[in-house]
Amino acid sequence: MAKKNMIQREIKRAALIQKYKRKRKNLKEQIKKAQISKNKLNYNMNYKNYLGIVHYAEKENRCWMTGRSKGFYRDFGLSRHVLREMAHDCLIPGLHKSSW
Repeated sequence: MAKKNMIQREIKRAALIQKYKRKRKNLKEQIKKAQISKNKLNYNMNYKNYLGIVHYAEKENRCWMTGRSKGFYRDFGLSRHVLREMAHDCLIPGLHKSSW
Protein backbone atom coordinates (compact mmCIF):
# COMPACT_ATOMS: atom_id res chain seq x y z
CA MET A 1 0.00 0.00 0.00
CA ALA A 2 1.20 3.52 -0.86
CA LYS A 3 2.14 6.02 1.80
CA LYS A 4 -0.52 8.52 2.81
CA ASN A 5 1.56 11.50 1.71
CA MET A 6 1.89 10.00 -1.80
CA ILE A 7 -1.87 9.54 -2.03
CA GLN A 8 -2.42 13.13 -0.89
CA ARG A 9 0.11 14.35 -3.44
CA GLU A 10 -1.76 12.62 -6.27
CA ILE A 11 -5.05 14.10 -5.08
CA LYS A 12 -3.46 17.56 -5.01
CA ARG A 13 -2.10 17.10 -8.55
CA ALA A 14 -5.50 16.01 -9.85
CA ALA A 15 -7.08 19.10 -8.31
CA LEU A 16 -4.46 21.37 -9.91
CA ILE A 17 -5.02 19.74 -13.30
CA GLN A 18 -8.74 20.45 -13.06
CA LYS A 19 -8.13 23.99 -11.83
CA TYR A 20 -5.93 25.01 -14.78
CA LYS A 21 -7.58 22.85 -17.48
CA ARG A 22 -9.41 25.74 -19.18
CA LYS A 23 -6.35 28.03 -19.06
CA ARG A 24 -4.15 25.33 -20.60
CA LYS A 25 -6.71 24.72 -23.36
CA ASN A 26 -6.85 28.46 -24.20
CA LEU A 27 -3.06 28.69 -24.36
CA LYS A 28 -2.88 25.68 -26.69
CA GLU A 29 -5.42 27.32 -29.02
CA GLN A 30 -3.42 30.56 -29.07
CA ILE A 31 -0.26 28.63 -29.91
CA LYS A 32 -2.04 26.84 -32.74
CA LYS A 33 -3.27 30.13 -34.20
CA ALA A 34 0.22 31.64 -33.98
CA GLN A 35 1.72 28.64 -35.77
CA ILE A 36 -0.83 28.89 -38.57
CA SER A 37 -0.13 32.60 -39.08
CA LYS A 38 3.64 31.95 -38.99
CA ASN A 39 3.30 29.36 -41.73
CA LYS A 40 1.52 31.90 -43.93
CA LEU A 41 4.58 34.16 -43.94
CA ASN A 42 6.73 34.61 -47.02
CA TYR A 43 8.60 31.44 -48.06
CA ASN A 44 11.96 33.17 -47.69
CA MET A 45 11.26 33.77 -44.01
CA ASN A 46 11.57 30.09 -43.16
CA TYR A 47 12.61 26.93 -44.98
CA LYS A 48 13.10 23.26 -44.23
CA ASN A 49 16.51 21.67 -44.23
CA TYR A 50 17.14 18.07 -45.23
CA LEU A 51 16.01 16.85 -41.80
CA GLY A 52 12.67 18.60 -42.16
CA ILE A 53 13.44 21.08 -39.38
CA VAL A 54 12.29 24.63 -40.00
CA HIS A 55 14.96 27.32 -39.72
CA TYR A 56 14.88 31.01 -40.43
CA ALA A 57 16.62 31.99 -43.61
CA GLU A 58 19.74 33.95 -42.83
CA LYS A 59 21.57 36.26 -45.16
CA GLU A 60 24.80 34.58 -46.14
CA ASN A 61 28.04 36.50 -45.67
CA ARG A 62 29.71 37.18 -49.00
CA CYS A 63 32.87 38.91 -50.12
CA TRP A 64 31.99 42.36 -51.43
CA MET A 65 34.56 42.10 -54.24
CA THR A 66 34.18 38.57 -55.56
CA GLY A 67 30.88 37.42 -54.05
CA ARG A 68 32.55 34.32 -52.60
CA SER A 69 30.78 32.90 -49.54
CA LYS A 70 33.41 30.49 -48.28
CA GLY A 71 36.58 31.63 -46.54
CA PHE A 72 34.90 34.87 -45.48
CA TYR A 73 36.50 37.18 -42.89
CA ARG A 74 33.84 39.23 -41.09
CA ASP A 75 36.23 41.90 -39.87
CA PHE A 76 37.13 42.89 -43.42
CA GLY A 77 34.10 41.71 -45.42
CA LEU A 78 36.47 39.91 -47.78
CA SER A 79 37.21 36.36 -48.77
CA ARG A 80 40.59 34.89 -47.89
CA HIS A 81 41.90 35.17 -51.45
CA VAL A 82 41.14 38.87 -51.80
CA LEU A 83 42.32 39.58 -48.26
CA ARG A 84 45.69 37.97 -48.98
CA GLU A 85 46.15 39.89 -52.23
CA MET A 86 45.24 43.19 -50.61
CA ALA A 87 47.57 42.51 -47.67
CA HIS A 88 50.45 41.81 -50.06
CA ASP A 89 49.73 45.08 -51.89
CA CYS A 90 49.64 46.96 -48.54
CA LEU A 91 46.06 48.07 -49.13
CA ILE A 92 44.89 47.07 -45.64
CA PRO A 93 46.56 49.19 -42.96
CA GLY A 94 48.03 47.28 -40.02
CA LEU A 95 47.83 43.90 -41.72
CA HIS A 96 50.91 42.12 -42.95
CA LYS A 97 51.86 38.54 -43.69
CA SER A 98 53.57 36.95 -40.74
CA SER A 99 56.82 35.04 -41.16
CA TRP A 100 59.05 33.32 -38.64
